[in-house]
Amino acid sequence: MRMYDLIQKKKDGLELTSEEIEFIIGGYTRGEIPDYQMSAFTMAVYFKGMTPEETANLTLAMAHSGDMIDLSPIEGIKIDKHSTGGVGDKTSMIVGPIAAANGVKIAKMSGKGLGHTGGTIDKLDSIPGFKTVLSEKAFFDCVNKTGIAIIGQSGDIAPADKKLYALRDVTATIDSIPLIASSIMSKKLAAGSNGIVLDVKTGSGAFMKTLDDSIELAKAMVDIGEKAGRRTTAIITDMDNPLGNAIGNSLEVIEAVKVLEGKGPADLTNICIYLAANMMHLAELGTLEECKELAVKAIESGAAKQKLIEMVTAQGGDPEVIKDTNKFKKARFHKDVFADAEGYVTHINTEQCGIASMLLGAGRETKESQINYQAGIILNKKYGDEIITGEPIATLYADDNTLFARAEETLKGAYKIGAAKPDPVPLAYARVSKDGLEYLNK
Repeated sequence: MRMYDLIQKKKDGLELTSEEIEFIIGGYTRGEIPDYQMSAFTMAVYFKGMTPEETANLTLAMAHSGDMIDLSPIEGIKIDKHSTGGVGDKTSMIVGPIAAANGVKIAKMSGKGLGHTGGTIDKLDSIPGFKTVLSEKAFFDCVNKTGIAIIGQSGDIAPADKKLYALRDVTATIDSIPLIASSIMSKKLAAGSNGIVLDVKTGSGAFMKTLDDSIELAKAMVDIGEKAGRRTTAIITDMDNPLGNAIGNSLEVIEAVKVLEGKGPADLTNICIYLAANMMHLAELGTLEECKELAVKAIESGAAKQKLIEMVTAQGGDPEVIKDTNKFKKARFHKDVFADAEGYVTHINTEQCGIASMLLGAGRETKESQINYQAGIILNKKYGDEIITGEPIATLYADDNTLFARAEETLKGAYKIGAAKPDPVPLAYARVSKDGLEYLNK
């Protein structure tokens, strides 16, 4: 078998066998296939695509290129949740405790943020003492004891994906549905949970900008999960608006706690209830409607917040900042951003909001960038809200007040203000499962 022949086969639009795909991924991971040949292959995939069978085989080959986590020492049904990334997306810190409060086991590995999207691990790192790196035994013990643990990706998980993603990043082959789907799902399959809920973002703050592309990606990932024997559901959710009002690490933890106290923003609360309900539905706790009721009760009773406190305590963090979020360290400086016009917020460029937060120190421009956990933005005005000239639309937080000027200019540029109040947009557009595509109106 020669890589040259397989590149030619895919360039001609022909379907590769599982053995051929395993040859490609195994050879590239071991360094036997050079970057220039793999670049040619990924470009052929970009233009010719892959069949569902090919995409599933590619994902399995990437998943098996490294460690496959065996979660059998953890009792009960394990459900994972993955987001394709967005601005203000602190859902894992909310849906995990809600599901765990209802008996679902959450053994989750999450990532750090890069660019305008925030990472769950960065947010958890803002909790004093919280350990996002645990041994496998400590990880399993935490989940068995509290029902939930969230750690950084550890061990040798899907090394083929790490190597292939770095190559795609510099060869303009990132935006290929089969390559995106296999990248995400290889890590999820290697992580070992029985079921996976995928939160596929769509809009200006998401990687997938259109609903059609988001649905296509969701279908591909659900198909992969089901072919691999994992119960999989994908929800297409809005990222044309930041989720909630807080952007930035400790600010988002504080907002997540507010949701678990029943005092959070409506958009964030409602989408978290729906995502948690889907996780519990995969764990066979009832119909979707019954699981929504269970999610609401977990918040109202305080059980979900208690689960977050238990997780933080078990992973070495200070539970006092969760019990009373006023105890979080605050940024040294803050600055209000005032409206220059009046009317209604008709659009927010969500990516620009994320970039503004990054400019304040809350995100990474490069992998080596240091994060300021207290920096970020609180949005006072969002889509559909009325604005009066001179009214504060947001508050910026930073430890260096020289950072405010660029961030303010970027944030102001993200807002569009019109004379008429815009029509509401749904929080979730569609749901994809083994039963097919269902359009939602939430």
